[in-house]
Amino acid sequence: MAHPSTPSSISHSLFGGPSNSANPPYAPSAPSSVTPSTSNAPTPVSAMSAVSSNNTFVMPNSPMKSRPMMDGYRPKVTRTLGQRPACLVNASVTYCGNNQIYAFGGFDQYTDEVYNHVLKLDLVSHQWSLVDNYGDIPGVRMGHTATLYQGDKLLVFGGENEHRTYLSDLIVFDLKTAHWTQPHVSGPVPKGRARHAAVLHEDKLFIVGGITGHESYVSEDICYLDLKTYTWSRSWRFVPRFDHSAYIWGDRVWVFGGLSRDMDKIGDLWWLDLKGSPDFESPPQIGSSAPDRQASTSRPGDSPRPSYSIGSAPPIGASGFAANIRTAQVNTPSFHLKRQVPMAPGPISVLRFISGGNIPSQGSGIHFHIYSSGTLLDFVTPVATITSKECSLSALDLATLRWQKLAEGREIFKSGYQWHYCTMNEDGTKAWLLGCPTDAVNDMGPNGFEEYLSDIMEIDLRRYGFLGNNASSELRADHARPTSHARIQDQPSKGLGHDLAKLFNQPPETGSGTDFTITALAGDDYDEDDMMGSSLIRAGESPMDQNWLTPDAPTSAPIHVHKLILQARWPHFARLYNAQMAEFHTKKMHIPEPYTVVKAFLYYLYTDSIHADDGVTDLSDVAGLLVMSNIYNIPHLRLLCVNRLSKELDVEHACIIWYCAGLASEDWLRKRAAQFCLTHWGRIVRTQGFLRLPRSALVELSQEIDMEGRVIGGDELEYVDNCRGRFDASGVSRKDSISSDHTQALPSDVDDSEGMDLA
Repeated sequence: MAHPSTPSSISHSLFGGPSNSANPPYAPSAPSSVTPSTSNAPTPVSAMSAVSSNNTFVMPNSPMKSRPMMDGYRPKVTRTLGQRPACLVNASVTYCGNNQIYAFGGFDQYTDEVYNHVLKLDLVSHQWSLVDNYGDIPGVRMGHTATLYQGDKLLVFGGENEHRTYLSDLIVFDLKTAHWTQPHVSGPVPKGRARHAAVLHEDKLFIVGGITGHESYVSEDICYLDLKTYTWSRSWRFVPRFDHSAYIWGDRVWVFGGLSRDMDKIGDLWWLDLKGSPDFESPPQIGSSAPDRQASTSRPGDSPRPSYSIGSAPPIGASGFAANIRTAQVNTPSFHLKRQVPMAPGPISVLRFISGGNIPSQGSGIHFHIYSSGTLLDFVTPVATITSKECSLSALDLATLRWQKLAEGREIFKSGYQWHYCTMNEDGTKAWLLGCPTDAVNDMGPNGFEEYLSDIMEIDLRRYGFLGNNASSELRADHARPTSHARIQDQPSKGLGHDLAKLFNQPPETGSGTDFTITALAGDDYDEDDMMGSSLIRAGESPMDQNWLTPDAPTSAPIHVHKLILQARWPHFARLYNAQMAEFHTKKMHIPEPYTVVKAFLYYLYTDSIHADDGVTDLSDVAGLLVMSNIYNIPHLRLLCVNRLSKELDVEHACIIWYCAGLASEDWLRKRAAQFCLTHWGRIVRTQGFLRLPRSALVELSQEIDMEGRVIGGDELEYVDNCRGRFDASGVSRKDSISSDHTQALPSDVDDSEGMDLA
């Protein structure tokens, strides 16, 4: 491995800095190229649909002849420009706001050279540039973490240098000034490590696992740095992992994936409760140290002072090389690695996923794990051993611990690309994959084929119904409260809308202050011939302008509302009222939708919520709200509806969700509901939702089946089952196998109904 020179501590440009090699890890500018965002790939069809109550299947007879997939959302791949970095291994790639991604460090797989370059990708111009940076410029490193803090700082911790020395320093990069600083820290500095995970929570930087010490020992430590005092906590035992992901949600540290001490790819989910533990909720004492290890500090100007036991050999990397030329390197003796540190003070749980059609196998493909809206997202990306058809996007809801497959690989990944890094914005609404084409012609370096981070794929997670981290936290907090009555009494005001919601639909004579009435279609049910009533009106047409189409339709009792809320929260109403239409004078409006849907829509205008605790309990009403969000162009309502409908999709409402998703032009949700209907066809055709579909919709839903598909049962079913094999890869009978939405710990000693192993 080549040894880059240590960068000077004075201010200079990395573009011409002493650590640059003859072959820089970036490419010259290339012309921009954008791939199409739609695809005509065939619809993915499972080998056999799930069994129904009478053991009858809808079989795809010839999957290769499946009719084309409906045109829906597909992430777009864009070719970047400028000084594109090589596909550096174990670099950090971080979204830092303002449409900018920063890459730092890593080593070149072709030259074995380790770098300390800072590169920036502008997501608007798709331009890479090398950043001139100043101050206490850190030494070269790989396998470190870079965590965005306070919106304008990158906290870089750990990694290993070109001497394979594990680092334990913390350095801060100011994004505004491009200036590096190394804060003075106190407390027991953790062991140097690489390929660990770092995550922020309440001004604490938690460090979990990684490779550390002698012979690349896999650490099971968890500790944190209090960023208010820059004091390290002591270390506790949690889970031995490296190359894993970590997330903090619901006052818990979640750890998923990665490699174990046996170098096995792990699909277990671990979590540690932080709430209620003084060790996590109180800041560590400045200058305190753990009783079983010597306290160490890192100060500018110090020299390394590793301690050794009598007769022990110096550990690897004890040459004294510093991560920063003015900074001490903490070298941990190997005998310390085997000490028995105490278990973490909070409850530790683990969940093992055994089998299921929606559970992504961690053993194949390259996996990227990110977290949004209290959900773990697992991207299974193409590699040489698997194609995009075998890839997928799956989601694990951390509240219910249930997996869902959101999309097949060919609905996301365009063939001919390999992806190396994944990052996500702080809001949890967008993710980016960085990679390169697999075609060597497009990326020829001076010494032959060389890969660069030349392409980027942007994934809008809102198209899959993800609310984002900010909106989701409020929703989860509301859900955790015991009752709506207690919530109204105990919860502080969230604004005028929430306060007026207490007076929603109360007549003005009660002192509620309501000054406007709205009527809807009488009854809660849909018309048999026109399931959604006037929701069939396409976006852009006002239902109020179409009232004359159904003059004799019975109307509901009036709903009493506040005009102020409607004007502030409903743009269509504001335009109507400002134009002084008839509603302005009569102070009345009729919306030709079912009463329960209209009532839920109006209550949403007050509360910004369609949660079940707020009275919207029927998924049929949520499906109706989805159509109204399309008619009136209300993106936030649309997002809430897609999020809830995708998570709560069930047999009773699948047809209604499919139908309304089509009316609202929500192709991804419509396709997902259609697949669900085909999987549970025997039960679907017996639901009221199916029987109430218009005739044209029945025909259209039936045509979702593969053109060569057929319904089989009885003796033919037994014959097909024998041909395909009654057992899956794990040796579990299909009839006895676990549902795709359930989990099981150990088949021998856990009841199937429990579906999980908690330890």
